[in-house]
Parts: sequence; structure tokens; C-alpha cells
Amino acid sequence: MQSQSVLARKHTLNTFVNSRSQTAAYLDIGSGPPLLLLHGFFGEKTCWLPLIELLQSQFRCISLDMLGFGESSQPQICYDVAVEVAFVRQVVEQLNIEPCCIIGHSFGGWVASAYSLKYPNSVSSLVLAAPAGIRDDSFCGQYDALRPLLWKTPVIDWALQLAKPFANLTGKTEKLEQISGWRRELMSQPVARSFLMSRMRPEDAVDTVEKEIHKLQIPTLVITGDSDETIPLWHCETYAKEIPGAELEIILNADHGLPQTQAQIMAKLIVKFLKNSEKVYNKPNYKN
Repeated sequence: MQSQSVLARKHTLNTFVNSRSQTAAYLDIGSGPPLLLLHGFFGEKTCWLPLIELLQSQFRCISLDMLGFGESSQPQICYDVAVEVAFVRQVVEQLNIEPCCIIGHSFGGWVASAYSLKYPNSVSSLVLAAPAGIRDDSFCGQYDALRPLLWKTPVIDWALQLAKPFANLTGKTEKLEQISGWRRELMSQPVARSFLMSRMRPEDAVDTVEKEIHKLQIPTLVITGDSDETIPLWHCETYAKEIPGAELEIILNADHGLPQTQAQIMAKLIVKFLKNSEKVYNKPNYKN
């Protein structure tokens, strides 16, 4: 259960994205230079709480539910990175926090880098934790067998229920529970379903950022775990190699869930990095 102090720091504001009014929900905790935190693909704003707990004494931590996630609006639209960038832009403008440091995990790292490319003067520094957004054709085809999980029909749910006795007999109960969990996540998150439905083929990867990130002139820290099975190490290495002056930190024995499982190490790396990025400390947009 979330503490009353966290609940008290929940906020919303109105944006106008995709020709309609959309609600943006966010946490606003701490004081100091602003940090905008963007969660991963199956995440939401509270995923950052372990890290916020460690940073709130030095920074104003703004953790946003991106469009289609958490308590922000979840319109039935075709989602892409550009839509999320437009959403983030309006939040940044309304909160008057530019330039700010943006910290993005996984899908949030992809959005953060795309946002920085479009609005470079709005970002003082960039922290990318196991960032997605690098074209990788090997991903296509890996999950073909799971495509039915995207179908909006109760037949899939009935089939999963009917499969339980057979899974018990064959020792596949854990695997079936995992697949059922993916199904629930995909049905509850329009962004995830929209992205997967529109990116079944290599040629669908039209908004990845590997060809553009060399243009960034923003202090950048890339963090990854050496046991990440979701984002390959070479994706993170591409970010670190292509962004001029970017730093790469690899956390030993760490998987993809860095904000939840490696908050202590992440906090130390981020504080050290930001102390070396003077731009963050010379801005007036501090919360009193």
C-alpha cells in the first residue's frame, strides 16, 4: 500500500494531444533541480519510488505516467513515440521545468532520447537506463507464437483457462501463468498492444533513434545491467558510442528492472553524474 505522503504528492494536469484533451498524472516529490522520470513499457509512475526515496533530498523528482499508462489518459489511439514526445512536451511546458534532466528507463529511455532530439534546449542532461529505441531486426519473429495474446477476443482467455489442467500434468504451470500475465498486461495497457501490433515486421521500425542520436550535445549517462534479458547490451553500447561524450555504466548481476532492484547503485551513479554536469545546478527552476 502506498503511504499517505506519496498519495498527497499525486498531481494531474490537462494536455491536448492527438486532437483531444488528455490528463497527465504525475508524482512531484522533493526539492532542488528538477528530474523528470519516464517509466518503462509495462510500468507507471510509482516504479520510480525506490529511486525517488534516495534522490528527493537533493532533487525535485517528477515521475510521470506517460500517455496510455497508469492514471494518465488511456485513449484508444495508434500510439507511437512521437505521441509520447508531444505529451511529455506539454507536461514540461506546463510545469515550467525546462531545461531539466530527464531519466528514462527502457521505453522511457527511448522517449527521453527522442524528446531530446526534438527539443535539445529543453534538456540539461540525460540518464538512460537500459534504453529501448535501437533498431534490432532479431526481435521480429521472436514472439510470433505470442501474437494471439494481442487479439481482443474472449476466446484467448477461455483457451488459457482450459489449458490449466494440461499445464499441471506437464509441469508447465509456471510458463502458463507467465503467458496469462502477459495477456492481462497487454489487455490493460493500450500502448503495449498498439506498439506490438504495429511493429511485427523489421520495416515497421521507423521511429528508432540510432541514426539520429549522434546529433545530441547533451551530457548523457547510460546505465545497464549485465544480466538484462530484455534490452541487449549492444543497444546500450550503441547509445554510449553514438552520443558524443556519453558515459556507460554496467551494473554487475543486474537484470532489466533497474529502478526497482538497483536503486542504491543508480542513485550513486546519477548523483555523481549530475554533479559533473554543471548545467543542472545553474538553473532557477527549483521547487521551494
